[in-house]
Amino acid sequence: MQKGQLLYKGKAKSVYASEDPDLLVMEYRDDTSAFNGQKLEQLERKGRVNNTFNTFIMTRLAAAGIASHFVRQLSERESLVKRLEMIPVECVVRNFAAGSLCKRLGIAEGQELLPPTYELFLKNDALGDPMINESHAMSFGWATPVQLARMRELSLRVNDVLKEFFAAGDMLLVDFKLEFGLHHGEILLGDEFSPDGCRLWDRQTRKKLDKDRFRQGLGGVVEAYEEVGQRLGIQFD
Repeated sequence: MQKGQLLYKGKAKSVYASEDPDLLVMEYRDDTSAFNGQKLEQLERKGRVNNTFNTFIMTRLAAAGIASHFVRQLSERESLVKRLEMIPVECVVRNFAAGSLCKRLGIAEGQELLPPTYELFLKNDALGDPMINESHAMSFGWATPVQLARMRELSLRVNDVLKEFFAAGDMLLVDFKLEFGLHHGEILLGDEFSPDGCRLWDRQTRKKLDKDRFRQGLGGVVEAYEEVGQRLGIQFD
């Protein structure tokens, strides 16, 4: 599958046209950002680590009946995906308190959330990805009631599958964000699932194994991503 015209360049990935108008080539770069692009660095190996990680997770989700835009991995840094009409709403599931939730509500980091919380954010870097609710999404035409219900259902199903999956590697799935899009009218999971878009802690020590290592200047970011993968049985070249 040949890579064509560059269609979109995000903070960590680039998306290209392919020979098939219904398929795109997603390229994972080594660029790493935090705080809506205010902190930027390049971390060696990150692009290929995230590509391999995402392949592994999307394959496991597909086996559990959760469809995504992922088709197959093409190379160390490239994957073939279905072209989606993206819904500009991020879905966030939280099993433990961390990040912005603690700042907004004065909750201590690490408090277990039973049941898990489910939040929506507008995907808009210029506005700082503000928190929204379903009424906002419907009133402004970002998503329909049917789409919102499906996104919630799929987000919670992903949580059920991956909580157990990471627990087998002695890790806590603290929280994660998902993005969805439409493919011929069907809602599919889009973007990626990697330690860039979730929080993972060692179950015993609460050591952070995700992008918070970059946000908080803890170092060893890619090494932590690789450790997560190795605990899951992912083979990195």
